[in-house]
Amino acid sequence: MYIPCSVFRRTPLERFDQDLAWHRDDRWFFAAGACHILAYAVLERYGGGFSAAGLWPRAAADLSHVYARNGVWAFDHSGWTPVTELLKASRTAEPDADYCSRPITMDLDEFCARHWHRSRAEFPYDPWPRTHAYITQFDRTAPEPFR
Repeated sequence: MYIPCSVFRRTPLERFDQDLAWHRDDRWFFAAGACHILAYAVLERYGGGFSAAGLWPRAAADLSHVYARNGVWAFDHSGWTPVTELLKASRTAEPDADYCSRPITMDLDEFCARHWHRSRAEFPYDPWPRTHAYITQFDRTAPEPFR
């Protein structure tokens, strides 16, 4: 069952102290604070057919969560999830946000600059190796075309 990213929000102290935020459990780290890094690593790994998407509260200028999708499947902190399940669970968890999903059509650096997300260089350590190790944990549960 999909657990929405809102369950894993960072505390004010974790927002202030990046080293503390870095040392959270992987699932917490990739749900809140590094979801964009995870999504773009999935795009690199699985290539064509996947794109980045974001969950925007309808009234907001900036998104609250980034994930990779191919139309049917999504990949984020919860691993492989049908896109419909991700959207339904997120909307159910925060009905006041009235989330909509929108494509993200820019590269990671431009995305970070436009939407106030940390670039890879702004983390206390390079998140790329940790991200790829996290994705690998889900290889055995990947839908058939991605194994």
